[in-house]
Amino acid sequence: MTITPHWFLPTSGDGRTIVERFHANRSLGPVAQREPTIDYLAQIARAAEQLGFEGVLTPTGTWCEDAWLTTAALIRETKRLKYLVAFRPGVISPTLAAQMAATYQRISGGRLLLNIVTGGDSVEQKRFGDFHDHDQRYARTDEFLTIARGVWSGEPFDFTGEHLSVEGATVLAPPDPVPPLYFGGSSPAALPVAAKHADVYLTWGEPPAQVADKIRRVRELAQAQGRRIRFGIRLHTLSRDTSAEAWAEAQKLLDALSPEQVAKAQAQLAASESEGQRRMVALHGGGLDRGVRGLEIHPNLWAGIGLVRGGAGTALVGSHGEVADLIEEYHSLGIEEFVLSGYPHLEEAYWFAEGVLPELAHRGLLRGTRDQRTALREERHVAAQ
Repeated sequence: MTITPHWFLPTSGDGRTIVERFHANRSLGPVAQREPTIDYLAQIARAAEQLGFEGVLTPTGTWCEDAWLTTAALIRETKRLKYLVAFRPGVISPTLAAQMAATYQRISGGRLLLNIVTGGDSVEQKRFGDFHDHDQRYARTDEFLTIARGVWSGEPFDFTGEHLSVEGATVLAPPDPVPPLYFGGSSPAALPVAAKHADVYLTWGEPPAQVADKIRRVRELAQAQGRRIRFGIRLHTLSRDTSAEAWAEAQKLLDALSPEQVAKAQAQLAASESEGQRRMVALHGGGLDRGVRGLEIHPNLWAGIGLVRGGAGTALVGSHGEVADLIEEYHSLGIEEFVLSGYPHLEEAYWFAEGVLPELAHRGLLRGTRDQRTALREERHVAAQ
């Protein structure tokens, strides 16, 4: 089992601080230093492809450019890169989404990955006309994905559910391949849906012990349904040639925050219905008074980004070797896919790819590489015989 690295497209803008544009509320920070123009996003996408990332996650939300349209515009800018398109199943017809995915696969040559975002913020959901409560949203997601997979079967599909119903749903031709479904959620309502439908279960970057427990629960639920699920994790990254340099950069990110910004962000995040968001908030304690290293919640796992940013709030911080060590620790738990980002996204893609990826390759954790230590042990074993 090797590691698959992915990067991120900042479709709400980019910059050198984490307060450029809070992903759920633009009022918390100034306008991004780098607007999410198609030219800038194409620059990041091309860099990600050239640097060896498998794909790029494109987020969904009020303050982001639409993920479907943005990534479709980038298909011709790259040749191999896959696009992990995040979308909300409650605001689009499942048959239309299945049709869009099938078309996307044909025009991209099979480069679509789908990130199902059920939604944990009722304020955000209501902007899109969705007034379901938290558990109803997950029940509807279950029906949505049942329909989508039925449509992709190539035969007219009928379904009658509590939230969604279709008759004779079909598409011009099934997608080839069927796009893998990436799915997150930590609540009791979310985990059974993940076990039933997800190809890759995504967790935010909690400490390894918490991630291990979540993997165990999802794996048991999936096995009960006769399914095997892969696991991925969503993290930021800040790696440098030395640990001191990396933590100095983290300190700069912290210095850019004001107590007022943190307090306002935390008040909004506390209102989220998302269990995963609640777990993120619990990691850092909500204040600046702990200092940069006080927000290190596990060796080289830093919770400072979650002070003002919703969603993924932790970062891998350290030397390239230290970051590789923590990735290897997550990998030992069963994490295969790492969806990463940094500030700014163009520069941090290079720092990670040129610093950490060679470390991972040396350890045999990337496709096409072999662990040098294992090879040495095998050579010694042969010599001893």
